[in-house]
Amino acid sequence: MSKDRDMSQALLDQVNQALRLGTALRIQGGNSKAMLGRPVTGELVDTRNHRGIVSYDPTELVITARAGTPLLEIEAVLHEAGQMLPCEPPHLGVEATLGGAVAAGLSGPRRPWAGAVRDYVLGTRVITGHGKLLRFGGEVMKNVAGYDVSRLMAGSFGCLGLLTEVSLKVLPQPRQCLSLCLPMGRQQALAALAEWGQQPLPISAACHDGEALYLRLEGGEGSVQSARQRLGGDELDSGFWHDLREQRLAFFDDPAPLWRLSVPIASGALNLPGRQLIDWGGAQRWLKSSASAQSLRAAVAQVGGHVTGYAPGEDSSAPLPAALLRYHRALKQQLDPQGIFNPGRLYPDL
Repeated sequence: MSKDRDMSQALLDQVNQALRLGTALRIQGGNSKAMLGRPVTGELVDTRNHRGIVSYDPTELVITARAGTPLLEIEAVLHEAGQMLPCEPPHLGVEATLGGAVAAGLSGPRRPWAGAVRDYVLGTRVITGHGKLLRFGGEVMKNVAGYDVSRLMAGSFGCLGLLTEVSLKVLPQPRQCLSLCLPMGRQQALAALAEWGQQPLPISAACHDGEALYLRLEGGEGSVQSARQRLGGDELDSGFWHDLREQRLAFFDDPAPLWRLSVPIASGALNLPGRQLIDWGGAQRWLKSSASAQSLRAAVAQVGGHVTGYAPGEDSSAPLPAALLRYHRALKQQLDPQGIFNPGRLYPDL
């Protein structure tokens, strides 16, 4: 029997009841990103029963599915058709859902070369804080009433509305994929990546673990093999990138708190307490450190970056500057005027 179910009306009824009673709602899919953001107290809205692929035509490069659809199911259907989600959203758990992936807005190793989750969101259906199920965007990019609401949902952690359906652009899988391991130090690796970034090399992932630089080459057979001969190194099992995306490398086994550092790609080596893993060609650094959130944020801010905590009990996000907080409040007021959706998940005042 098919597990596909349209629970839009039941979800809409739950939201409208919460609006009448003034009850906060805690939106949850697979709950695989629970370590991010602040704890939310409220009535649970579980989206996992609202699932199923609504439409998918490989020739159109667009897939539309309900928010509770497991990411594994979507990726399996795309793989069978020789296609993929280019942004490689992390699962961080087998129950990860499409809605959760969009709401978290996280992207995998291909991010600097292919774009983020929000770049592939074409349209959404959202239950707003006005108690209405509305469609934003569609299967082509468009803005609605001054806001590109569909893209705003990416990374919103459910604070702006309840996602019920998402249309995503997909792409063909690369014709050839080859991974390499090149032993070298961190400084040398960052310098090499800066140089290669100015050249037409088919790099689609780059990571350094302190001892070696790991590269993924994707594209046509000729370009991949040409780059392989030029760069040297040893071939690497491509499963490395899946383990990196899902935080399954040995680096992540360290019991120290995990921090995600987002920095300008040319930031160079960062002198911080703890162990570092460089991702995204230098733009994302994973740090295992027991240092305080305040000290890490102060150090990373000096290079124009920011820090996110990935461990339960850690301060997940830094306070927003006053000007930016005003924009967030204005947007929250427009889409969720009673403040019922995941209150405080991103910031205490939202």
